[in-house]
Amino acid sequence: MSWAGPATGLAAQVLLLAVVTQAAGLGAAGWVVGLVSAVVIAAALARGLAGGADDRLGPASWVTLARATLAVGVAALAVDSLIRGIPVALFVTIAAVALSLDLVDGQVARRTGTESRLGARFDGEIDAFLILALSVHVAPTVGAWVLAIGFARYLFLAGEWLLPWMRAPLPARRWRKIVAAAQGIVLTVAAAGVLPLGLVRALLAAALAALAASIGECVWWLWRRRDVPRERTRDAVDHPRERGPLRTGIAAALTVLAALLVWVALVAPAEPSRFALGAFVRLPLELLVVVALAVLLPAAPRRALVIAAGAVLSAIVVVKVLDIGFFTAFNRPFRPVDDSGYVGIGIETLGDAIGRAQAHIVAVVVGLLVVVLLAVPVLALARVTRVAAGHRAWALGAMAVLGVVWVGLRVAGAPVASYSAAQLAVGEVQAVQAGLHDHAVLARLIARDRFQATPGDRLLTGLRGKDVLLVFVESYGRVAVHGSSFSPGVDAVLRRGDAQLRTAGFSARSAFLTSPTFGGLSWLAHSTLQSGLEIDGQRRYDQLVGSDRLSLTRAFKRAGWRTIADMPQDHRDWPQGRTFYHYDKVYDRRNLGYRGPGFGLPPMPDQYTMLALQRFELANRHRPPVFAEVDLTSSHTPWTRIPRLIPWDQVGDGSIFGRIAPAEATTASLFGDAERARAAYGHSIEYALRMLFSFVQRYGTDDTVLVVLGDHQPSTKVSGDSAGHDVPVSIIARDPKVMAQVAGWRWEAGMRPSPQAPVWPMRALRDRFLSAFGSSPAGG
Repeated sequence: MSWAGPATGLAAQVLLLAVVTQAAGLGAAGWVVGLVSAVVIAAALARGLAGGADDRLGPASWVTLARATLAVGVAALAVDSLIRGIPVALFVTIAAVALSLDLVDGQVARRTGTESRLGARFDGEIDAFLILALSVHVAPTVGAWVLAIGFARYLFLAGEWLLPWMRAPLPARRWRKIVAAAQGIVLTVAAAGVLPLGLVRALLAAALAALAASIGECVWWLWRRRDVPRERTRDAVDHPRERGPLRTGIAAALTVLAALLVWVALVAPAEPSRFALGAFVRLPLELLVVVALAVLLPAAPRRALVIAAGAVLSAIVVVKVLDIGFFTAFNRPFRPVDDSGYVGIGIETLGDAIGRAQAHIVAVVVGLLVVVLLAVPVLALARVTRVAAGHRAWALGAMAVLGVVWVGLRVAGAPVASYSAAQLAVGEVQAVQAGLHDHAVLARLIARDRFQATPGDRLLTGLRGKDVLLVFVESYGRVAVHGSSFSPGVDAVLRRGDAQLRTAGFSARSAFLTSPTFGGLSWLAHSTLQSGLEIDGQRRYDQLVGSDRLSLTRAFKRAGWRTIADMPQDHRDWPQGRTFYHYDKVYDRRNLGYRGPGFGLPPMPDQYTMLALQRFELANRHRPPVFAEVDLTSSHTPWTRIPRLIPWDQVGDGSIFGRIAPAEATTASLFGDAERARAAYGHSIEYALRMLFSFVQRYGTDDTVLVVLGDHQPSTKVSGDSAGHDVPVSIIARDPKVMAQVAGWRWEAGMRPSPQAPVWPMRALRDRFLSAFGSSPAGG
C-alpha cells in the first residue's frame, strides 16, 4: 500500500488549518476538530487502501482528497462559529469550492477509466462529512432540526452496524446524487445569510424531505432483499433487472414533475403583478408542437430538436426571471441590449449596502441559480420528449386531442389557449433589433439642439449673480406626497417647510416631472434633465456622454458660473464629469473630508453633503456665482440607517454621527416586511426634506436659487406595481424676480404639488429652464 495519499492529505489539511488561522484567527476548538478530522480521514483512507484491490489513489481520488482537505477547513470553522464570530465570506467560499469539486472527481474517474468502489465510498463519505459541518454551522440560526440533514448518513451507518441486511451494496441511482448535491448547495446558501430566514427554512425543509425520501428508498430496497444472499444482491446491483414498483413510481413522478416544470416555464408570467392561479391554468401551444415533433422524428433529429428547444426554453426562463426582477426593482421588463452592463454596477451597489464580501457571495449564489435555470428546463424537456417517444401512439393521440382543444379555445377567444412563450421570444428579438437601431435615432436627436451654439452672454441672463443648486433627492417620487401610508408624514414636513421658507423670506413653486427611470439608475434621470433628451437606458447614456450635447451644467459654465458636482456616493474618477458635463470641480467621498460612519449604502448623511458644499464653495466671498448639482443619498434603499438632523455647528468632520444612534433596521427585516420598508422609506424622505429646509433657513441668501426634485420613484416594494414615473420638483428662491420668470410655468405655490399639478417630461425642463431665464437659441 502507498502511504502517499493519506500522508499528503494530512499535511495539506494541517496546512489549511494554519492558513485559516492566519485569515480568521481559528480558535482552539476549531483546531481540535480540524486535527481530529484530518487524522480520522487519513486513517480511514489508509485502511481502505490496505484492505481493497487498489493500493494507491487514482486521479479522481486525489481530487476527492482535495475536497476532503477543504471539508476539514469547513468543519473547523463551523465548530469555531459556535463559540465566536467567523468570516462568513471565507467559510462560504471554502464550502462552495468543495462543493464545486464534487462535480469534478466523478468526471475524472470516468474519463480516466479509474472508477473504483473505494473511490466511490471515499467520495460519498466526504460528501456526508461536508454536509455535517455545514449543518452544524447553520443550526444555531435556523434550528437544531437542520442537524438531521448532517447526521442522516451516520444514522444510516449505525443501521448498517446494527442490522446485517443493511450492509448489502446498493445500486447506483442518479437522483440520490442530485439529492446529496442539493443538501450541500442549500446549506451553503443558508450559511451565506443572503436570503430571508423564512425562505431559507423552507428550502432546508424541502432538502430534508428529499433526503428522507432518498434514504427511505435505500432502506426499502435493502429490506425487500434482506433474505437474499449477498452474492445475489451484488449480482442485482451489477446487473439490474426490470424496475420494481417503487422505482417505477419514482420514475413516473419524475416525469410528471418534468412535465410540470416545462409547463410552468412556458406559461408563467413575466410580471409579478400577473401572478395568480389563472396565469398557470393555460394550455401552451409550444409544448404540444415540440412533443409532437419529438415523437415523429427519429432519434438523432429528436436529440437535436430537444437541445435547440431546450436552449430556447432555458433562455425564456432566464428572461422571465430577469423580467420579474426588473419589474420589481425598476417597474419595466429586462432589456437585453441595455441591461447586461448592470451586473458590475449591481454588485458594486450591493457591496456598498451590505459589504463587498457578502455582495460577492450573493453574486456567486445568483450565478449558481442561473446555471440551474439554464440546466433544469433542458433536462426536463429531454425527459418529457424521451418518455413521449417511448409511448408513440399514446403521445400522438394526446397531442392531437390537445391540439384540437387549443384551436377551439383560441377560436372562442379563451385566454386559456396560450402561446405567450413564443410571443416573449419574438418580443426579445424585436427588442434587441430596436436597441441596436436606437443608436442612429439618438444621434439625430443629439444633433438637434437649439442652444448648442448660443454664446455665453445670451445664456441664463435672468440668473446673473445667483447661486443655483440643482438638488436631486434620492427616490423622492410621487408616492412620497400622495396616496401612501407614509405620505401624511412627508406632507407634514412639507407644510412645516413652507412655513420655514416663508419665515426666511423664500417662496416655492412645485409640479411633477416624469422620470425616465424607476427604482434606481439615477444617472439616467440626471443626464435626461441635463441634456433635454430621454435617456432611459445605459446605451443611450454612454452615447450621450460621448457626444458634444450642451448640458445644463455646460450652459452655466459657458455663461460664467463656477460649476460644481457634489456626489458623495462616488469613490473613483468620473471622466464624464469633465468631458461631457464640464464641471470645474467634482466632490466625492474621497475629498469631501467626511470622517464619520457610513449609513448603509449612503456613505454620509445629507446634512454633511450640503454643509461641505457650503464650506468649500458657497462660503467663499470672492468668487463667481456657483452652479452645483448635489446628490442627496440618505433616502437611498435599503433605508437601514437613517441619520438624525443635528445643529449645523456640531457637524464638524462628521465623526459626531458615530456617537449619535441613527434610526436602524436590518436589511433582512425590511426585505421581508413591505410595511416596515415603506415606513423606513418615508422617514428617510422626511429627513432629507427637513435637512434641506434647515439648510436654506441657515445659509440661504438673496442670491440662492434651488431646484429640488426626485430622481425616480422608489422600488415597487414601496411604490406598488401601478405607480408611474412622476417625481416632485420645486424651485425655491428669495428674489421675487426669479419666481416671476417662472410664473408662466403655472406650477403650484408651495413645496407640495397637488394631484392636479402640471406634469412635464423630465427632458423638457432643460429647454424650458434655459428659455425662462433669458437664454436665446442660436440665431434666434
